[in-house]
Amino acid sequence: MDNKPIIVKNSGYVELKRIVDERDGVLSIMEGQHDVPFDIKRVYYINNLENLQSVRGKHAHKELKQVIFCINGSFVLTLDDGEKKQDIHMWRDNVGVILGKELWHTMHSFLSGCVLLVVASDFYKEEDYIRDYEEFLNYVGSTK
Repeated sequence: MDNKPIIVKNSGYVELKRIVDERDGVLSIMEGQHDVPFDIKRVYYINNLENLQSVRGKHAHKELKQVIFCINGSFVLTLDDGEKKQDIHMWRDNVGVILGKELWHTMHSFLSGCVLLVVASDFYKEEDYIRDYEEFLNYVGSTK
């Protein structure tokens, strides 16, 4: 894996095996508790991101764990644990980034045709979201 190390808390890389054979295409497989560090209860994707000015995310979760992949195109994932921030260029379809609990994340700088795929450890629960950045910093006890 040629990505730089992740320095924020509650994150890391997931690299899916790529299977290439004599047929066209490349097969990547993801299994919960095997390739990702949790049972997968929800899968969603984001597409039609045609505006380079678009920003997605801008929130954290109290308990939810996710892994985000860039299936097509590229974007920048910004992670913030309340102490450290890091930008990660997402472009490899088989390399995902763990979005652990208590981790503020935003996605931006989308190239045309970009498709994000996210797998999550639980079903949607609005009460798990922290959508205000100052509230997030208080929640994680940041000294920023």
